[in-house]
Amino acid sequence: MDSSKSRIFYKYASDSNAKAQDAQVIKGEKWRITVITDSLIRLEWSDDGKFVDNPTQTVICRNFVYKSADTQPQFSARKNENGWLEVETEKLHLVYNCEAFSKEGLSIVVRGVPCTQFNTWHYGDDCPGNLLGTFRTLDQANGPVKLGKGILSRDGWSVLDDSATCEIVPAEEINGKPNPYGAWVKSRAQKVSEQAGRYKDLYFFGYGHRYIQAIQDFYKLTGAQPLLPRFALSNWWSRYYRYRQDEYLQLHNRFKREGIPFSTAVIDMDWHVTDVDPKYGSGWTGYTWNEELFPDHRAFLRKLNVAGLSPTLNLHPRDGMRAFEKDYPQVARDMGIDPASGKAVEFDLTNPQFVEAYFNMHHRMEDEGVRFWWIDWQQGGVTREPGLDPLWMLNHVHYGDAAREGRWPLTFSRYAGPGSHRYPVGFSGDTVTTWDSLAFQTYFTATASNIGYGWWSHDIGGHMLGVRNNELEARWYAFGALSPINRLHSTCSPFAGKEPWNFPQETREAMVKMLRLRAELLPYVYTMNYRAAFEGRPIVEPMYWQSPEVGMAYEIPNEYRFGSELIVAPITSPNDATTLRGCAGVWLPEGDWYDLFDGRRYVSR
Repeated sequence: MDSSKSRIFYKYASDSNAKAQDAQVIKGEKWRITVITDSLIRLEWSDDGKFVDNPTQTVICRNFVYKSADTQPQFSARKNENGWLEVETEKLHLVYNCEAFSKEGLSIVVRGVPCTQFNTWHYGDDCPGNLLGTFRTLDQANGPVKLGKGILSRDGWSVLDDSATCEIVPAEEINGKPNPYGAWVKSRAQKVSEQAGRYKDLYFFGYGHRYIQAIQDFYKLTGAQPLLPRFALSNWWSRYYRYRQDEYLQLHNRFKREGIPFSTAVIDMDWHVTDVDPKYGSGWTGYTWNEELFPDHRAFLRKLNVAGLSPTLNLHPRDGMRAFEKDYPQVARDMGIDPASGKAVEFDLTNPQFVEAYFNMHHRMEDEGVRFWWIDWQQGGVTREPGLDPLWMLNHVHYGDAAREGRWPLTFSRYAGPGSHRYPVGFSGDTVTTWDSLAFQTYFTATASNIGYGWWSHDIGGHMLGVRNNELEARWYAFGALSPINRLHSTCSPFAGKEPWNFPQETREAMVKMLRLRAELLPYVYTMNYRAAFEGRPIVEPMYWQSPEVGMAYEIPNEYRFGSELIVAPITSPNDATTLRGCAGVWLPEGDWYDLFDGRRYVSR
């Protein structure tokens, strides 16, 4: 097996810690309970009595005991006078009738949760106190969207349902053909859908208000956030615009002359041919450089790299490889298709042969200077493997492939459910340019940490529609400088450009100040990057994480901690018309605090 391919799936399938130790397990004919920690319990029901020990798309480790700092979880299990099972840990008390899961027959009490009447969970409960998580995309959002659940709750408990995700299993062959990756994804969806309640796989988080410990154990269960390369933490330039090769290079030369630092160069979809013969469909998918705009793309990429900019190209891979593409003959041969036939190579992530051919093509482009890929998948969640989301699969295989030959991996894509933090950086989508969008992004970024997703990047300044407002742009830049990833982006409208010199002097100075601040903060942000990867602390934390019993900590949704030393409260509304000053609600935990910009001291007691 090629070691560079084995890391994509096999390293998960071969990890013995995906299976819990026998001492952690209590089992009946059709049910199984695994005590992972004194606050984290796995609950399984299976009509056929078969259970899952393999890693899944979400969960990769159920045996925390192998970590030297951890001890075997202590619990007791007994049948009570009614024949019901009772499992007790220091933090939880579970009662179960040993039948198919039901509200009447399965409950868990979380001990030591103040100020709530709802610290008892019954199977199927909705978790009213959940502090929420994140969402797949903010495309076309103009303010709030409905967020998914996180694993933290003011009621002290939450449930992660892993019943329908795919397993990752050893597989030498797929559909009778050799599998170069050594392992693959196997659906559980059929098992779930054949009969209601046929298979359930739940993870009960009963950490009370110990939010930080809950997130750290979530990372042990689902995998750590990886360490990001340094360049990803400074400023990104991006725009959906038909740049010409010289024009793009001249733009970055001007940024350099004006002392405006950038580290990442994003080229949106017009890098490739988009005007294609209608017989092939749309030009949304493409792999052939547009020679009219980029007459020497190799020199273009080389100059960006020499200038210290890491290039990434936008991908919309849904339509596979069609006959008009320059790489078509080679990809067709890799797939066993006669290139003379002109038959399209279908995009099919469930076929290892296609995945291998797909990456062979990308490797050729990376050899020319592409540093990483912007996976701009927008075409739904269906593949030929029931329950397998193509977005998750793209994120997973791209990140694994990016790590080949000792390279430092990075991907840039949308959120594809719990566990997606393993594939940073996140692309939140094309938002409408309004104050409401800015205000929601600050809250959205903080709550994402409640499901472990710590590296969102937004279209700083807003993407489309809305209004062109100088004050709004300056405020958005300020948020960007103190957000996980600072990526400027917008649509091609002449009113949407983000170049600071196209704004009035006061706005321009504010924008440049924030871009320079981000670069100045790079040592601090990189330190927090290390903390995120090795200590399980996302760079952005809601205020209530460290002050869970203080009511005010829950009442300031736009305020958050940025690493270990900074508190950020972005201004997300227009200035007062009389004073010409902006304001933001701020709550400061006990201690002495200093304004980063003017040094003013604030004492909170």
